[in-house]
Amino acid sequence: MTNVLVLVGSLRAGSINRKLAEAAEQHAPEGIELTTYDAITDLPFYNEDIDGDTPPTSAVAFREALAAADGVLLVTPEYNGTIPAVLKNALDWASRPFGASPISGKPLAVIGSAFGQFGGVWAHDDARKVAGIAGAKVLEDVKVAIPQSVVRFAETHPREDDEVVSLVQGALRALDDAASEPVAA
Repeated sequence: MTNVLVLVGSLRAGSINRKLAEAAEQHAPEGIELTTYDAITDLPFYNEDIDGDTPPTSAVAFREALAAADGVLLVTPEYNGTIPAVLKNALDWASRPFGASPISGKPLAVIGSAFGQFGGVWAHDDARKVAGIAGAKVLEDVKVAIPQSVVRFAETHPREDDEVVSLVQGALRALDDAASEPVAA
């Protein structure tokens, strides 16, 4: 079983990206289990002064969840041309301690949807960049950016869209494959 930790960049209960995460969970291929980690909202803004010998309990819990996962799926909209602050903050916490962080070497894919015609590709590119610098094994070939979300999903949930389900399953299979690869020494 491959355990994938899902981080959603939108805080709205009814967000399309939250629904996209739900679709991924509902249609995950056999052998892949997803857990959406909503407690990234509990993380204080990253500050090295509070990340010493006794980091905040929310950071400890988050890092433990990351360490227990075989892979990470970021599901993000695009806010003003980049990733939402809550997701960037989570990646900052995930990146420490640098070189030995729980995200270091962990397979990670980015998917999402946005209102614009490009589906959030700038945000996805930025998320991949930040995650890579943080130490994740970013799956650069996984590109799932669903445009015009407000129109496309006005009357349907992403889990009911066959094309979306297929794209999400492809991203999850890529994560599963990457998690199964031997760790380089």
